Amino acid sequence: MSKIETKCIQAGWQPKQGEPRQVPIYQSTTFKYDTSDAMGKLFDLEASGYFYTRLQNPTNDAVANKICALEGGVAAMLTSSGQAANFFAIFNICEAGDHFIASSSIYGGTFNLFGTTMKKMGIECSFFDAKMSDDEIKALIKPNTKAVFGETITNPTCDVFDIERFAKIAHEAGVPLIIDNTFATPVNCRPIEWGADIVTHSTTKYMDGHASGVGGCIVDSGNFDWEAHKEKFPMLTTPDESYHGLVYTEKFGKGAYITKATSQLMRDFGAIQSPQNAFYLNLGLESLHVRMPRHCENALKIAKFLKSSDKVAWIKYPELEGDESYELAKKYLPNGSCGVMCFGIKGGRAESIKFMDSLKLVSIVTHVADARTCLLHPASHTHRQMTDEQLLEAGIAPDLIRLSVGLENADDLIEDIRQALDKI
Repeated sequence: MSKIETKCIQAGWQPKQGEPRQVPIYQSTTFKYDTSDAMGKLFDLEASGYFYTRLQNPTNDAVANKICALEGGVAAMLTSSGQAANFFAIFNICEAGDHFIASSSIYGGTFNLFGTTMKKMGIECSFFDAKMSDDEIKALIKPNTKAVFGETITNPTCDVFDIERFAKIAHEAGVPLIIDNTFATPVNCRPIEWGADIVTHSTTKYMDGHASGVGGCIVDSGNFDWEAHKEKFPMLTTPDESYHGLVYTEKFGKGAYITKATSQLMRDFGAIQSPQNAFYLNLGLESLHVRMPRHCENALKIAKFLKSSDKVAWIKYPELEGDESYELAKKYLPNGSCGVMCFGIKGGRAESIKFMDSLKLVSIVTHVADARTCLLHPASHTHRQMTDEQLLEAGIAPDLIRLSVGLENADDLIEDIRQALDKI
């Protein structure tokens, strides 16, 4: 099963004779055992199995295994949201007194999670501009730095992250590179092939594809050698007293990172994806390889139209020739990037809002990356908790509009955008 199209359909769940063809929904909070000892072994991580859906569920594991196969990892886990996935990905290897660095152009919710909420937990994040030199970025790394974080395609600024470059910086510092691959999806980019160690997703977006279920996922490549940097990652390489002194790297090898995230973080925080949502997610994954090319095809047509309009001040879309990410897109995203772009209307914020309010087919929603075309104004919506200074640091201008192009007919979308532009 080597091709991505086949994995989208077949990976994760292989029914035996007489079993359901579609992954079943195990809508049960708990699982029965015949003896106390059998269940006790599960609690001690001495045996594999299911006992409580807050930790693991067969439906969730089947879908996580499919995403793991798509990304080329060794282990994966579903979470309740993309935010939970990014929090767990960092918190699994960071504790109070630790530090990590992240691109400043990441999604506003993640920016706030890293820069404000985790700071209150004693974990410090330093943000960098990806345009900084290697030496400037390396200067941010401290003895207590535990990770480097970025997004394959940044939300909402649509910049392509130089994964190979930052993998080299991270590995020279003895820390993993964590990549949020939500916008590209493994159909268009597999960060592990470029040196990323851990990949996260908001499965709410393209993976689900229909705005039907919130969720997230973490995939571990199995490539980062935690034992080689034992002193940096004691939470993985020294005894966990909450499991009778078990050492994750010794007991689970390449499965150490995800096993710890599941048995410790999910146990304590409970941010599990519901089996029903995992079922919806799997339906979306089955068509992911068909939908992504159409998103990209439609988006490129609309980007070219917007670029030609005398009412558009600027536009950013990685597949447009002349875009500052065009060369990186050719390297990392040769088959297409995603359906998301950003642009500004001449006249600034007021005209941008007037344009948005004049659209009829394209919807204003707090969402992105699904079958229906939608847009929002980050400074007024998703990033409104950020100060003007933080907005500028993240590369978000007051007039920036994020447009997520769906699967409708591109000409119909262009006509709607044209009539809205005509009103300003």
